[in-house]
Amino acid sequence: MDYKGKRVLIVGMARSGIAAARLLLQHGAIVAVNDSKKETDLGEDIRTLEGLPLERHFGEPAGPLTAGRDVLVISPGIPVDTDFVQEAKKKGLYVTGELEVASQLSAGTLVAVTGTNGKTTTVSLLGEIFRNAGRKTHVVGNIGYPFSLAAMEARREDMIVCEVSSFQMETADSFHPRVALITNLTEDHLNRHGTMEVYGAMKMRMFARQTAGDFAVFNADDPGLKGMSAQVHSRVLTFSRVREVKNGAFVRDGSVIWKLDGQEKVICSVDEIRIPGPHNLENALGAVCCAGALGIPAPVIRHSLRTFQGVEHRIEYVRELDGITYYNDSKGTNVDSTLKAVDTMTAPTVIILGGYDKHTSFDPLSRRMMERREIIQEAVLIGDTAPQIEESLRRTGFEHIRHAGSMQEAVEVSRSLAGPGWNVLLSPACASFDMFKDYEERGRVFKEIVNRL
Repeated sequence: MDYKGKRVLIVGMARSGIAAARLLLQHGAIVAVNDSKKETDLGEDIRTLEGLPLERHFGEPAGPLTAGRDVLVISPGIPVDTDFVQEAKKKGLYVTGELEVASQLSAGTLVAVTGTNGKTTTVSLLGEIFRNAGRKTHVVGNIGYPFSLAAMEARREDMIVCEVSSFQMETADSFHPRVALITNLTEDHLNRHGTMEVYGAMKMRMFARQTAGDFAVFNADDPGLKGMSAQVHSRVLTFSRVREVKNGAFVRDGSVIWKLDGQEKVICSVDEIRIPGPHNLENALGAVCCAGALGIPAPVIRHSLRTFQGVEHRIEYVRELDGITYYNDSKGTNVDSTLKAVDTMTAPTVIILGGYDKHTSFDPLSRRMMERREIIQEAVLIGDTAPQIEESLRRTGFEHIRHAGSMQEAVEVSRSLAGPGWNVLLSPACASFDMFKDYEERGRVFKEIVNRL
């Protein structure tokens, strides 16, 4: 889309909104920015707009500001059924989001990754693979670096690796990745989307613009994705850690195999993959599919899998003290993600659970904790969901439960419950918004407390 001369209102001045304003100004748009917060409450990033030729409307509602505009760009945190958004559509405004705008205005080969869990690890690993292949690579999107910032500088020969959320897909109509991967689909964000059907439909929008010359990558082991590959118009690749696939990546006799059109390549042994756990094997296999589809040589992929250390806040080793090992899995913001962290533990563990309520059931996690009772021995509960989690745990027979009123207290209680050879694992199975700005802040606070012990 050509935004030159278009009158654009951007609502929501977090990092993506600020980046969208800068990108749209670069392309000749007439930009106004808005946030219900006052400018003094918006943090340091808002200063990057100082001196730029745009209207500023802070601490006021967005609705009246849509008058006379051509385009409305909304934050991913604003649902499309919000009243002022619906009114804007009725007035004929083009309603979109930052990710969509950036994809329209960016050069480079776009690889997109969505799914309930594993997105950040997979895009970070892909970034490493493409950089090791000598390509200038921008890792963007829901990972915390706005696509719009990369779009301001990306060249045709660059790689864009984009983490995509279901919220961002609500406003994506022309988003068209060359390769698109969905890691898995489990219950999450039902407070926003209402049903799993709607949630899944939002994820699948990422594939809607693909054609026969593109690649769509699916996790063949995930029951939530069953039948979904039939909805795409692109070439389907699959990956599995338990069986061989026709085209894609799989494990045979302890080795990762890449197969396309009958041609096989051994990438590496499973034991060589540095990031631990069966969920990370799935992430690695998905990355192999994306890189293989784009012709990245097997030795480059092999080296990357051997050296990639994982991402911050995802089963991240913090320290060992008095024989107790502390892990930060603050990125465990839903039940399925925490299930994977639970399965990764191999020593007696105290788990810290709880946070903001996303209206999901904790019963699958409670059952798994009871099944792994010899490993997950104690639970320390925090946040708004602590009563719900306790109720769920007790229904399964898990009785070793303590409560804490703060992260500091949770760490201290966990330390008192653990002994030499044990783990303390922060993996909340919940979002962070009841106590922290985001999961990153929650993880940083946990690490600071642990490192002060």
